[in-house]
Amino acid sequence: MSTSQMIANRQTFFGRGSLRELPPLLQNDPQPTLLFCGRSFLHSAAWQSLKAELEPLFLGHEIVSHEASPDEIDGWVARWRGKVARVVAIGGGSVLDAAKAFAALSQHPLNTLRYLEKVGDTKVTGKTLPLIAVPTTAGTGSEATQNAVVTDKAEIKVKASLRHANFVPQIAILDPDLLRGAPEHVLACCAIDAFTHLFEAWLSSKGNLFSRQTALSGMRAFISAWPHLNRDDEQGDLAREQMMFASWQGGLSLSMAGLGVIHGIAGELGAIKDYHHGEVCGRLLFPFLALLNETENAQQKALMEDLAAVLFPGFTLPPARMLAHWLQDNAITPFWHDTQPLSAEEVAWILARSNSKNSLVSYSEEQQRFMLEKAYSVG
Repeated sequence: MSTSQMIANRQTFFGRGSLRELPPLLQNDPQPTLLFCGRSFLHSAAWQSLKAELEPLFLGHEIVSHEASPDEIDGWVARWRGKVARVVAIGGGSVLDAAKAFAALSQHPLNTLRYLEKVGDTKVTGKTLPLIAVPTTAGTGSEATQNAVVTDKAEIKVKASLRHANFVPQIAILDPDLLRGAPEHVLACCAIDAFTHLFEAWLSSKGNLFSRQTALSGMRAFISAWPHLNRDDEQGDLAREQMMFASWQGGLSLSMAGLGVIHGIAGELGAIKDYHHGEVCGRLLFPFLALLNETENAQQKALMEDLAAVLFPGFTLPPARMLAHWLQDNAITPFWHDTQPLSAEEVAWILARSNSKNSLVSYSEEQQRFMLEKAYSVG
């Protein structure tokens, strides 16, 4: 029998306008603080409205424009080690992961690669700087997870994590207004990443009542939000609030139950291609649902029946097919239509390293190849 342990933020501020909680949090506990953010945030209305209050509270800032590499993290550590006592991260998953990695490795003596899963030879300790995470996208759930994803596409070609329970940010500020105005493609691809976290945790071999109820709560929020994320009205505001909640629940769910074959493939693909991680998960989700529709695994069948009964009462199609049709019919943009290439050599490279992770079924190389070939233009 599996057990679950939830390790969550010590404080979570949720709701529209909750970014305004940040200045008093910093002012009431003065410490040398470093900001990690995306360049777009520094040009946003949210930053402009708080800049006069916030800017004096930071020693400086680092811009994160993509998934951080080991060399970039080592550079930040060399620049700021011993000068910073707290970190604030405002941005998407890449920004949050970079800040989490910096906060931890600034308290460790060796370089990033020595600690990185898959390639490292040294375990991380729980030493880390306190971190306040403010997501500006609703997808990765990094504000609630124990891991910081690091990617090296140039030399060793690896996408892996630094992971420890202490790396969960102490404070999360979930302000759905930070999603307003984001491009439809970004909103949709981040959201489908959140759904994939929830869905794979629901189907995980490590799942139990506790983790699955967490995942189910997030999926119900996702379903209510998915068709309306780009609306500039009250329904849009509610949808973005629901998706921010779904993303946070996804982070909790994956921390408890782990992920499945979609991420087992996506993690390896992400080590060699610059494709948006959420879009990768979304593209792989649809052929995975085709495989799931044909499953002979009794537990997968039962879980899909239970899920469909909650999400689509009175459903008439087989559950996996129903879910695939609903996701595609209600998406704000059909992100899966654009052709994205993978070479035959890249597919072989991915399949040599991918795995089924915590799936209830061990997916064969042939089944994983099917997923890649349905999701991408392979030649």
